[in-house]
Amino acid sequence: MDVVRFDLRGLAPGQGPSRRHVASVVDAVDATVVVQGPVQALAAVLARLWKSDRLPVVTVGWEPVDGDAACRGLARDLGLGTGSVRELPLVRDDHGGVLLHHGRIEAAGGGGLRRRFGAQAHHDSTKVCDGPVTRIEVRPRWDVVDQVSVTVVTVPLRPARRTTGRALQVASDPVRVLRDGVPVDRDVQRWTWYADDRVRWRLQP
Repeated sequence: MDVVRFDLRGLAPGQGPSRRHVASVVDAVDATVVVQGPVQALAAVLARLWKSDRLPVVTVGWEPVDGDAACRGLARDLGLGTGSVRELPLVRDDHGGVLLHHGRIEAAGGGGLRRRFGAQAHHDSTKVCDGPVTRIEVRPRWDVVDQVSVTVVTVPLRPARRTTGRALQVASDPVRVLRDGVPVDRDVQRWTWYADDRVRWRLQP
């Protein structure tokens, strides 16, 4: 089987690849796609494959960036370099993106992680916040199937609320959303992250 490489190692922190950079991934036929680059590069390739209905049939390998903490964490969680080809779940959002390692919802307009915003959020059937919060953080669970962990921080340095479930739905004041360190291109007032139990992707470890 052929190997098609996408070299995205030049991405800066907080920068995602453009559509042009990943557009040709849909042309990979009978090949393993290998993504070279940070977490957001792998997420962008998976999102493109999903949107083109190619995700179930393309095997994806990943060569993370050295010295990057997010890469180290995700590689460890995925068991990169061990085992054989396996199918893994996919965490998606209602704006067409993919989340692999860490998502965050914070107040719009800057000002750091101490600024608060009004939000109501449900994690599955559990209301996890209803009022001012500092941030909401989401991480895919790789040790169980189709789950995300959610942390709601109401006030810095106070205990956070932590839950586990399949889907997080948020309605809020205008907020900034970051997917694997990359800001979404506009502020939003509604957001959903969910483990899509209808979708799997194939990792070549």
